[in-house]
Amino acid sequence: MTRSTRRISVTAVAVLAALAGSPGLAQAQPPRPAQPLTAAPAGEELPPGWRISGEGTARELVWRAPKRVGMGDARVEFHAGGKLLGVPDQGKDGRTFRLPLDEAAPAELTDLQAQAAGRRLDAADDTSGKRDPLAVKPAAQLPANSVDPGKPGSYRTVRGEYELASIRLPGLAQPVEMRGEVVAPKGATGKRPLALFLHGRHPTCYKPGAEEDISIDWPCAAGMKEIPSHRGYLRDQQLLASQGYVTVSISANGVNGQDGDLDDAGAQARSSLVRQHLARWADWSAHPAKAPAAVRKAPKADLSRVLLVGHSRGGEGVNRAAMDSLAPPPAAQDGYRGPVRWKIRGNVLIGPTIFGQNPVADVPSMTILPGCDGDVSDLQGEVFVDGTRSVSKGTALHSAVYMVGANHNYFNSEWTPGQSEAPSWDDFWEDEEERDPVCSTGTATRLTADQQHQAGATYIAAAARLFVAGDDRVRPLLDGSGKRAPSADPARVLTHAVGARRGGGFLPDGPMKVTGAKLCSAIDPDPAAACLARDTDGASPHFASWVTQRETGRRAVALDWSAPGTPARVTPAKPLSLAGFKDLALRVFVPPNTTGTKLDVAVTDASGRRAALGRVTVDGLPGSNRTSSYWAREVRVPLSAATRAGLDLRHVRSLELTPRSASGKAWLMDAWGFAPGTPAVSAAALPRVDIGRLTVDEGDSGTRTYRVPVQISGQGKGQVRLYVVDPVTGKETDRLVTVRPGANAIDVPVQVKGDTVFGDDVWHTIAVKAVRNAVVGSYAGGVTVRNDDPEPAVTLAPVADRVTEGSKLTWRMSLSEPAAVDLWKPIRILPVTEGAELSTKDVDPQWLLDVSGEEADPERTLSAADLWLWATVPAGSTSVDIEIPTIGDQVAEPTESVRLALTDDEGEPLPGHPVQTGTVLDAS
Repeated sequence: MTRSTRRISVTAVAVLAALAGSPGLAQAQPPRPAQPLTAAPAGEELPPGWRISGEGTARELVWRAPKRVGMGDARVEFHAGGKLLGVPDQGKDGRTFRLPLDEAAPAELTDLQAQAAGRRLDAADDTSGKRDPLAVKPAAQLPANSVDPGKPGSYRTVRGEYELASIRLPGLAQPVEMRGEVVAPKGATGKRPLALFLHGRHPTCYKPGAEEDISIDWPCAAGMKEIPSHRGYLRDQQLLASQGYVTVSISANGVNGQDGDLDDAGAQARSSLVRQHLARWADWSAHPAKAPAAVRKAPKADLSRVLLVGHSRGGEGVNRAAMDSLAPPPAAQDGYRGPVRWKIRGNVLIGPTIFGQNPVADVPSMTILPGCDGDVSDLQGEVFVDGTRSVSKGTALHSAVYMVGANHNYFNSEWTPGQSEAPSWDDFWEDEEERDPVCSTGTATRLTADQQHQAGATYIAAAARLFVAGDDRVRPLLDGSGKRAPSADPARVLTHAVGARRGGGFLPDGPMKVTGAKLCSAIDPDPAAACLARDTDGASPHFASWVTQRETGRRAVALDWSAPGTPARVTPAKPLSLAGFKDLALRVFVPPNTTGTKLDVAVTDASGRRAALGRVTVDGLPGSNRTSSYWAREVRVPLSAATRAGLDLRHVRSLELTPRSASGKAWLMDAWGFAPGTPAVSAAALPRVDIGRLTVDEGDSGTRTYRVPVQISGQGKGQVRLYVVDPVTGKETDRLVTVRPGANAIDVPVQVKGDTVFGDDVWHTIAVKAVRNAVVGSYAGGVTVRNDDPEPAVTLAPVADRVTEGSKLTWRMSLSEPAAVDLWKPIRILPVTEGAELSTKDVDPQWLLDVSGEEADPERTLSAADLWLWATVPAGSTSVDIEIPTIGDQVAEPTESVRLALTDDEGEPLPGHPVQTGTVLDAS
C-alpha cells in the first residue's frame, strides 16, 4: 500500500463527544506517510471506540478495540466514507490503534471503519432481518486420485538447526537473523531437491508464563523469548524429507518486527532474506565441508530444483524471491547482490497476502485458500492465479486450492494452541452470541488443527511432486480435475487453475461484448458497475481489493435470471482458437450454499455455425456472511460435439451460457480450451518496472518540477496499467503504458510551488500493475513534498470573559500568520481554584450535548464533565472565536467562573500560554 501525508481538520462538534470521559490526550506516535483527509462535516460524532488525540503535527485518529486484535499478516486499515485512510500502528496492548492525521486518504471522517483484509473489526456483522444461519453440511468427497502424495516416503529423517551472522537489509534499522531448521532424508544418495519454507507475520517475542505478554518488537526485550515460528512446519518438512527432499524452514522475526512502516509490508525484505539463504545453500553444495553441522547431516542440495513455500506474508515474500531470481530488483532496494545460482521450480503459497497484486506468471504456483481464514480473510491469494492470466507465456500452472474449514494459523504448529511454545490462538473470530455455521469450532465443516495441518502437508507434497519431480499423475489434484488425495481426508478440498495446457481464453478482462448478462467490474465504488454489492453476505476472493478505489479491465460476467432459457453470450473482439484442446474449462461461481445451478454451454464459430457442448452443474461453497466463499468452481464440457458439428475451432466467435435452473445467479470468471498434461516452463524475457519515492522540500519561492522515480529493467517490451492518484481529491486516473528498458515510458512530472506558509506534506502517488508481457516489482511510489515552514504561533485571548448569565463567554484563538491548512487546537476546561464553578445546568444543554455527548443531569461542574473545546482556524484565516453559551434563570446564585487552557497531549496547559478565566454574574 502507498501512504501519503496531509493534515486533516475536524470541527469541535465532530470529535468532542468521542473525547468525553478521557482524562487526557494520548501520546502521539511518530508520523508515517499516507494520503490527505478533508474535514469532517459539522454535527457528526465519531463512533464508539474512536477518538482524536494529540495536537499540531502529532494529531492521531485512535480506535480502541473491545478486545485484543491478534497480530497477523493482514494489515489493519482505517477507512472513512468507503475510502482508505491509512495503516495504523498497533499498541502493545493489542487493542489500541493509532493513525497520525497527517497520514490520510482523501475522505471525510464519516462511516469510520477498522478493517483487516476486508473484514470489519470495529462493529459486529449486521444480521438484522436475516434468518438464523443453518448448519452447513460438508459436500460429498471427490473421487480419489491415482496417486496420493500425502503418504510418507521410504526415508527416515534427520533434523538440525543452523544460525549464521545476522544481516542488514535495506529499510530495516536492526539486523535480521539467519536461522534455519533443517529436516532431510537420512541416507539418501546424490543431490536432492531443496524445499525452503518461510513463515508469515506473527508476534516475535513472548514472556514465558505470561499468556498475554507478547509483542512484535525486534530485537526482543530483556526477559522475553523469540517465538520460533520457523519450527511450525516440521510435519510438512518431515513428509517431504521422507520422500527425498532436503528442507529448511527459515526464521524471519527480524522482518516481522520491522515491516510495519514499509510500503510493501516487507515483501522485498523477505525476498532478500530467502535469496541470502539460497546463496548460502549454493555455497554449501559446492563446498560441503564449510557447511554448518545441521547441513552436513543432509545430502547435498540440488539448487537447480528449488521449491519455495511461503505462509501468509511469507507467501508474498517467496513470490518476490522468485521474481527477483528471474529479474533483479533495483540495487538500492535489494538485500542480496550476488549471482543467482538456483532455479525455482515452483511456489507454494499458504493463505498468502499479495498487497502488490504482482504474481510471477512464469513460475508455477499452488495457492492454498483457507475457507475459515480469520486473518487474510478476503483470500487475496486468489490473485496469484487470476493475476497471471495473459501476462506472459501461460505455460506455468497456477492452481488455487480452496480448503473448506481451514483457518489461517493452524498450518503452523507454532501458531496453534496446545502445540505451540508461545501463546497462540484460533484466528477465526468467534462470536459468542452467534456461532458461524461453517467455521465455528465443532461445526461439521470446520477442521481440527491436526486435520488441517495434515491436509496442508499433503497438498504441499503434491505441489513438490508436480513442480519439482514432474509427476503429471499428481496434476488432477491441483488443476480443477475434481480428484482428491485420501491422505487429506476428511478435508473437503476444491481446486481450479489457469495456465499449463490451457489456451484460447474467453477472458472478461479483455475487450468483449456481452449480451443477456452484465460485464461487471471487480473493483468499483459504483454499485451499478460492481460485480458484488457492498451489502452482499460474504465476499469473493476474485474481487480482493488493491490500492485503488476502481480498477480498469478487471472484470467478470454476471448472470442473473428469474426464468430459465435466456442465453448469456460472450463475444471477444476477435475470434479465438480452441483447436487441439480436449475440453472447454469454465471457472464459474454461484452464491454460497446453493446447489444444482445448471447452465447449458454452446459455442459459435466465425461463420455462424453453433454447437451445444453440454450442460454443467455448479454448486456453491459452504459459506456465511463472514467467509469469502464466492469462489469459482472449474467445470468442463468436451469439445467433441463442436468437432462433430463441423465448427471451425480455429475461429470461435462466441460462448453462450444458458441457465436451465428456475432462477439464480452466476458469475463467469473465464473459459479456456483445456488439454491434460504439464508442459515444460521457461521464463520469458520481460521488462521489469519498479516505482520509487522521492522526497523533496517545497522551498520558499519559485516552481520546480520533479519526476516520480521509475526504473525499467529486463528485456523486451510489455504493457502495464498506470494509476495516478490526485493528492487533493484522492481520485485516480489510469492509462495503458507500453514499457521497455531504456525508454522513459512512465514519465509523471510533479510541479512543486515554494511558499513560506505552513501547510501539510503532500504525497503524489502512482501505482502500476502488469497487463501483458511485463513484471512489476515495487508497485507504488511517487514524490513526497515536505512542508518546510514552521507552524504559526497560537494565542488565546478574551473577547467577552465577564458576562451576565444568558450571554456567551467568548475567547479568540489567533495565529501569528495564516496557514495553508486548517489548524485546530484542543482546549480543556480546568477546575476553578476559588469560588463557584459553572455547572452543566448553567450552559445551553444542546451545546453541552453537541460538544460532550453528555446530558446536563446529574448536575456537575464543567471540569468534572471532562469537557474539551476544539478551536479550528480555517486555512487562510488568522483567528476563530470560542464560545460557551450560558443560560439565565430566576435562582439567586453567587458569581461563577470557568477556567480553560490550551493543552499538550497529556492535558496539561501549554507553557507560555496563560490559563483563561471566564466569569458569569447572576442576573436575578
